[in-house]
Amino acid sequence: MKLKFLLLLYFFLPINLFAQNPVKMTSHYGSDSSEINDLMEFESIYTETLYFESDSIRNKFYEINIREYKNGKFIRESNIFDGQESDHFKVNSHVESVKFFFSIADGKLKTFVRGRNFGSKKSYFKLFQNSDDYALKDFFGNKKEIEVPIGREFPAFAILTPMKHNDGSASYCEVVQSNIKPEKLGDFFHIPHYFIVMMKFK
Repeated sequence: MKLKFLLLLYFFLPINLFAQNPVKMTSHYGSDSSEINDLMEFESIYTETLYFESDSIRNKFYEINIREYKNGKFIRESNIFDGQESDHFKVNSHVESVKFFFSIADGKLKTFVRGRNFGSKKSYFKLFQNSDDYALKDFFGNKKEIEVPIGREFPAFAILTPMKHNDGSASYCEVVQSNIKPEKLGDFFHIPHYFIVMMKFK
């Protein structure tokens, strides 16, 4: 009996000793100015700030990639930002914020990330549907906060066209609020082309 207890202790202690605090993620969409929000809507510009809070992110870097899917198949992954390029980008607090900018117009998706004391390169991606059909959506749904992992990628945003119903109506939120894995959204909802923005603390 004592041996069994020691074996159980051996297997479970590392989990407790090395478990990291969960990372709380919250967001703020758009601008505090209604006039600016109206202008961004007119120009098909989207901005959303993600806030992260946890002792686990201190001294970590974060990486941002964008995955593209077409006709239900993964096409490519492109790096938008990788903090490990310099210690200057290391998170030095238990809180961090990252602001994302997306422009969807003229057949192109344009991305830009603003972090603490830096701005990323601007990246461009070709759109295969009408630009006005694409929209930016996050994965919060009706939640005010989400717990995200350390050391594993998690989806932050989707840039996608809507799911279309037989009655002619369409929905974006129904897609991103489902429990379908991001890489399966195209097949499940018959979405021909979309992007998923992925993040990772490492």
